[in-house]
Amino acid sequence: MDLHAQYPALSDLRARARTRIPRFVWEYLDSGTGVEATKARNRAMLDQVRLCPSILHGEIAPDLSTHLLGEDYALPVGIAPVGMSGLIWPDAERHLARSATAERVPYTLSTVASQTPEDVGPHLEGRGWFQLYPPRDPEIRRDMLARARKAGFGVLVLTVDVPVGSRRERQVRSGLTQPPRLTPRLMAQVARCPAWASEMARMGMPRMRLIDDYAGQTKGLPSNKHAGYLLRTSPDWEYLRWLRDAWDGPLVVKGVLRGEDAAALEKAGADAIWVSNHAGRQFDAAPATIEALPEVRAATTLPVIMDGGVEGGLDILRTMALGADFVMMGRAWHIALGALGAAGPAHLADILREDLKANMGQLGLLRGSDAPSRLIGSS
Repeated sequence: MDLHAQYPALSDLRARARTRIPRFVWEYLDSGTGVEATKARNRAMLDQVRLCPSILHGEIAPDLSTHLLGEDYALPVGIAPVGMSGLIWPDAERHLARSATAERVPYTLSTVASQTPEDVGPHLEGRGWFQLYPPRDPEIRRDMLARARKAGFGVLVLTVDVPVGSRRERQVRSGLTQPPRLTPRLMAQVARCPAWASEMARMGMPRMRLIDDYAGQTKGLPSNKHAGYLLRTSPDWEYLRWLRDAWDGPLVVKGVLRGEDAAALEKAGADAIWVSNHAGRQFDAAPATIEALPEVRAATTLPVIMDGGVEGGLDILRTMALGADFVMMGRAWHIALGALGAAGPAHLADILREDLKANMGQLGLLRGSDAPSRLIGSS
């Protein structure tokens, strides 16, 4: 099967994924919060970034490799954390970890994934990233960090843009509860998705296994909240200092939208800044990440990572033109899994690779880091 002929872009994978995973799962993956203005803004503002082609460069063989936090990656894009990945496609975390290793890109495991660091680490060859939703209890923190490190995760990502839970109204309307319960309404949706259903029957319904190791039980939670809310706290600067002392590898702070915060994080010992608005899932009046990126870039000398609305190689170049060193995508990799199963992430990586090469050829760029010179309006 020629996957490029059938699914040449993420939009094609998206259309197929919607037919292969139950509606309540799609709503979990695709939804934002509020009226989803921030989610839409991420995409709309990327479209406003224009780059000017340059001519007479002869044949160009673009170099897509990127060095970040002590590692060399084959592409300037990696896999962002998504909670409960295993609900979107059975065994998603290990599928994505294996694909990340094969494609030489970073994979980030969420604290609230459906697999533990020990499950996923062996597939990452020591180059995994672990995303932390901050536990309140210091002993649980220490144990989580030790487990992640022992399992081979070398980069720690602290998420700071979820001080409180968001409402995600569309997700609630879908009937999804945490932990997931297959009501008759949801079972009717499952019946229309045999590939998802058969794989889920083989794997079993997902749960937050790392959280379960500490939470014990989840009684008393609202139906739209997950077990992680039993353990977590809203971090402050003292929490960050504790974490910096406790973790001996690169520390990335995710969820930054202001330059002054980026500058303070650099002074506090962070190793990279991740510009993110949680894909529009937390706060619906936030700026698009591409809007916030230039201010953050100007405020720090650290590597800057960005996510939000990115759908292809051209978008990656747009972010690099405005100062990003690296891009992360979350939904897209899960859409690829939903569309094609285990073969999906490799195909998405190939789409991104070929799209980067085509657009870099048009722009006359050998490296993505030279993209700022093609930004319309730059000097």
